[in-house]
Amino acid sequence: MERGEKKQCTIDDIARELGISKTTVSRAISGKGRVGKATREKVLACVERLDYQPNVIAKSLAQSRTYNIALLLPDDYSDIDFPFFKECMSGICEKAAQHNYDILLSMVDGKDLTQLKRLTANRKVDGVIVTRALVNSSVRNYLKEEKIPFVAIGTPEEEEPGLIWIDNRNREGSRELTGILLMKGLRHIALLGGSRAHLVTKSRVQGFEDAHKDYRVKLDETLQFLDVNSYAEVSAAVDKILTAGADGIVCMDDFITNMLLGCLRERDVQIPQEVKVASLYDSSLLEYYIPAVTSLHFNTKTLGMNACQLLLEQLGEDVKGEFMPLNYQVILRESTK
Repeated sequence: MERGEKKQCTIDDIARELGISKTTVSRAISGKGRVGKATREKVLACVERLDYQPNVIAKSLAQSRTYNIALLLPDDYSDIDFPFFKECMSGICEKAAQHNYDILLSMVDGKDLTQLKRLTANRKVDGVIVTRALVNSSVRNYLKEEKIPFVAIGTPEEEEPGLIWIDNRNREGSRELTGILLMKGLRHIALLGGSRAHLVTKSRVQGFEDAHKDYRVKLDETLQFLDVNSYAEVSAAVDKILTAGADGIVCMDDFITNMLLGCLRERDVQIPQEVKVASLYDSSLLEYYIPAVTSLHFNTKTLGMNACQLLLEQLGEDVKGEFMPLNYQVILRESTK
């Protein structure tokens, strides 16, 4: 031990300090087993005074726990998804660390479950967080069959018995933002989005359609362009959108919006004079663009923290009172004036 390094306190130290058995100390700390109230209070006071930190490895062996949580990311994740996953993962890691859990990252494609099965078969994790639920997810089916605690981030296509999920209010946000554009008098709004296989895409499309019903504006389905993931695809869609005389364009995320802005700039299309632009996901890319882009802001870090909390609850951890509300904000900027 280095000179000046503080020796870590152990259960043995507490037992010697108080003149009681290690078993009594362990029961008092865990809250399990018969221990008198006075003894428990005396042990807990000593724990605080000596700054006792439980050995996570020993604790995991004693409770048949690994204190690891698997975070599953889609293997087709791209630059489009980076801001979302970065914020969400930050919240998950922060909440897990507060309760002495570590996060193991794993990439899955929804079909080949080899890596996931290896994690669970070798008992490397206690539970799983599935990001961006897919329309048809063999991952969820496998976890349910194996009775492995898990939480899905993403709105399910339909209610599933026993499925615990959480998501941003994507449909409501899409409905409100689109409604604002319709209220401004726009009548030919185009929609640019990513993969149809992702439930978030479906939620945003539903919100877009809801707003048109609310304002009794006929929806032009020829102005909806999904599975648009590259600059070339966006560029081709823009040509059709401009030819059709669209007066507004709603993009499903900031990455697609950024590509759209480049395409419009190449064609010398003025925003918002010739066409108004809005995004269903906000980022600094859009805030500092000239003109700044109207968008939906979600607290995705909070989403990650809440997802982790739901899993910790399944694992028997005391996390009551820590859940935070998931809200969104429509940020009106110059691109829709």
